[in-house]
Amino acid sequence: IIDALKKEGTDTLFAFPGGVVIPIFNALYSEKELKVVLNRHEQAAVHAADGYARSSGKVGVALVTSGPGATNTITGIATAKLDSIPIVVISGQVKRDFVGTDGFQEVDMSGLTRPISKHNYLVSDIADLPRIMKEAFYIARTGRPGPVSIDIPVDILNSTLKSYAYPKEVKLPGYKPTVQGNPKQIKKLAQTIQHAEKPLFYTGGGIVASGAHKELLDIIEKTNIPFVTTLMGLGSVDADHPLFLGMPGMHGRYAANHAMMQCDLLIAVGARFDDRVTGDISRFAPSATIAHIDVDPAEIGKNIKTEIPVVGDAKYVLSELNELLKPRKMNGWCDTVRSWKEEHPLKVIQEENGETAPQYVIERLNELAGDDAVIVTDVGQHQMFTALYYRHRHPRNFLSSGGLGTMGFGLPAAMGAALARPGSQVIAICGDGGFQMNIQELTTCALNGIPVKAVILNNQYLGMVRQWQELFWDKRYSSVCLKQRPDCPPDFQGPDSK
Repeated sequence: IIDALKKEGTDTLFAFPGGVVIPIFNALYSEKELKVVLNRHEQAAVHAADGYARSSGKVGVALVTSGPGATNTITGIATAKLDSIPIVVISGQVKRDFVGTDGFQEVDMSGLTRPISKHNYLVSDIADLPRIMKEAFYIARTGRPGPVSIDIPVDILNSTLKSYAYPKEVKLPGYKPTVQGNPKQIKKLAQTIQHAEKPLFYTGGGIVASGAHKELLDIIEKTNIPFVTTLMGLGSVDADHPLFLGMPGMHGRYAANHAMMQCDLLIAVGARFDDRVTGDISRFAPSATIAHIDVDPAEIGKNIKTEIPVVGDAKYVLSELNELLKPRKMNGWCDTVRSWKEEHPLKVIQEENGETAPQYVIERLNELAGDDAVIVTDVGQHQMFTALYYRHRHPRNFLSSGGLGTMGFGLPAAMGAALARPGSQVIAICGDGGFQMNIQELTTCALNGIPVKAVILNNQYLGMVRQWQELFWDKRYSSVCLKQRPDCPPDFQGPDSK
C-alpha cells in the first residue's frame, strides 16, 4: 500500500488510526518519504485531503479505521463527489469471514459510499490489491475527477503477497473517459458562436479541473464574449477582466443574472446548471440556444435541455474550438452588459466607528493577502461575501464546498492546502458556526506547524439560515443564535497572556 502511494505521487497522508489498520500504521512508523498528518477527526482528514487536492491538482489521500472511523468519512467523500475532487479514502474492515455478521466495528462501506463516490472497492483477495490501488488513483484523477473508496479487511492487511509488482498501466474496458470532443459538434458550436448576437460563456469548476484557464482566456479575448463563472470556477480567469460579469445565481451579481436571462447563446463549459444558478428551470435563459461542453456525458441535458452538446475535456475542446473561431469585435451586447456591471456595482458600507461590515473585511483581506494567497471558505454568508468581494485572480486559489455546502470544511481544507502549497499564504475565512464544527483541527495545525490563518466573521448567528428565516419565514429566528456559550472571550482567542 505504501509503495503504491509513493508511486502515485503521494507525499502527504491525512490519517486517524484504529485497531484494524494498525498494520498500515506499523509500516508507516519507519517510513521516511510519506508525511503522516494525525488529524483529530476522520471527517477533517478527508476535508484536508480534499483541500490538498483542490489546491494542487494532485490526488489527496486519507486513511482511517473501520466502523465509526469509516462512517466519519462520509460527509467528506460526499463533499468531494459533488465538487468533482480527486481523493482516495482507504478504510479498514473486519476479517473477510466476519463480513455480513455484524462484527465489531463492521459497516458496509461499499454500500454506504456507492451513491457518493465515483467508484469504490472492497478488497477480497490480496492479489488484487496492487491493481485496485492503481485503478483507484486512475479513476479519481481522470475524466470527471472524484473520490474513490478502498475498504480493506484486516486479514488481508495481515497477509503477505507471494510476489509483488505494481502495475504500470490500467486496463478498464468499461471506463474510457472522452477527451476529444466530436469534431462535427465543435464545428457546429463555432458556427453558432459566429452568428450569435448576444453570446455568453457560463463557466464552472470543470475549467479548473481540466486546467483549461488559458484556453478559455484565449477564446474570450479573441471573440470578446462576456462570461460568468460559478462558485467552483472562480479564479479560472482574473476577476478584474473587463468581460467578467461575476458569479450568477441566487447569491450572484445583477449583471451576471441579467446576461444569462437575455443572451441568445449560452455556452456552458464545465458547469452543471445547478439549481442555485438556474432557479426555476422553466424560466431560465428563455431566449438562448444552450451549448454544453462537459467531460461527463451524464451532466449534459440533465437539468437543462441542450441543443449543442459537446462531450469532452474542456482544455482539449476549447483549444479545438479556438482554431475554428474568427475574431469578434466588441458590439452593442458588450456595451449593454458592461453598463449593467457599472450601474450595479458591489457596495461596501463601512461606517466610521461602527460595527465592522463583513464585506469590508473581505476587501481589506484582498488588499493585504497578495495575489497568490490561497483563500479557503467554510459555508454560509461569509462564503458568499468571499465569492463576491474577493478579487479571485488565479485557478486553485479559491477553495469552497459548493455542491454539498459542508459546514466545517474550511479549517481542515485550508490545512490540506497549506501542506500542498508550502510557502503560499493560506487563509481560512469562516463563520462562527462552521468554525466550531472542526475546531479541534487547530490542535493538528499547532502540532504540525501548519501555517493557516483563520479569519472568523463572528456575527453570533447561523447567519445564512437566519437570513432565510428573515426573508421567507416571518423573522421566526428558530435555533440560529450562537450568543449563548461557555464563558470565553468573544474573539475565540485564549485568555490574555499578560
